[in-house]
Amino acid sequence: MKKGRCFGVRVFDIFNSRLKWCNWSGEMKQAEKTLEKLEKSVQAGNYYEAQQMYKSIYARYMAAQKYLEALDILQSGTTIQLRHGQVTCGAELALLFVETLLKAKLPYGQETLDRIRAIFHEFPEVTVAYQLSDEDDLQKLSENMLAAKAQYDGCTSFLKAAIRWSAEAGGPSKGAPELHDMIAQCICSQYPELDIVKASTHFVRGSQPKAFAFALLDFMDKCYPGEGDLAIARGVLMYLAAGNLRDANCLMDELKEQSVSKQTQLPDTPLLEFIGYLLLTLERDALPLFRMLQQNYKSSIERDPSITELLDEIAERFYGVRRRSGLHSILGGMFKMMESGGAT
Repeated sequence: MKKGRCFGVRVFDIFNSRLKWCNWSGEMKQAEKTLEKLEKSVQAGNYYEAQQMYKSIYARYMAAQKYLEALDILQSGTTIQLRHGQVTCGAELALLFVETLLKAKLPYGQETLDRIRAIFHEFPEVTVAYQLSDEDDLQKLSENMLAAKAQYDGCTSFLKAAIRWSAEAGGPSKGAPELHDMIAQCICSQYPELDIVKASTHFVRGSQPKAFAFALLDFMDKCYPGEGDLAIARGVLMYLAAGNLRDANCLMDELKEQSVSKQTQLPDTPLLEFIGYLLLTLERDALPLFRMLQQNYKSSIERDPSITELLDEIAERFYGVRRRSGLHSILGGMFKMMESGGAT
């Protein structure tokens, strides 16, 4: 009797396992058919209808707490809509993707970062041509600028949400560097006019000083006289205010190297001379020399109030100098603005 009972239990377990596999296999086949149907709907130009179907299926998965399935349908929908130029629809599904990561409490990890990166690369770039010859060109320029703004808004909203997820899910407290790199790239490539302050904020929290140097040199080609050295100085000082002497030096090295390859010259100004001496000074415990540099280059430093505030932050971080009350770090202000949505 004992062997019979054991045999019966084993048979039941095998049957139950096979039944579950059949159910799972059936669900997979049904999901594949649904995805094919949705893709055909998008290809036929029925974008709104497909969008509603994606959201309906997503809602059913969420109600059943099938978070992984919900993420799959959202990533598929985002990809298909973006590949067909439907940025508004794609961005909406991309935001739902990040919201689902938060609701599912999925931990920070490379696999999820790779999925976010895959979605980011699906956002199309819009080329804005500023050379006009007639009214038709003016109309096209207006349309392209609106399209570029839509791309930028959709992409940055998605990445800002992803940065918040990464910070809350066990990643770096300021968000994953990879995601900051992506949003900096988005600002540099998709926004109609390069906002170097916004881009710098993310480059400093990212991991690509080489790309930052490229963006600064590109900005120098387009900016007004006197803005180039300020942008470079702010970038270096923001790294230093974050305690990142390595990338501050790397940024300057890259600027010099890339300027040679581009056959251009970095601005030869007292401000950048000050930055060069500052980087050398911070390599050692030399607060008196730090103060002397501030005094000697006072007129250059006072060109931009943010430089003074950043230097106060640097003095506190490297030499333990307590800051004067009432001052707020421009770095902290930029980052707070970014986290609330103002800087991107």
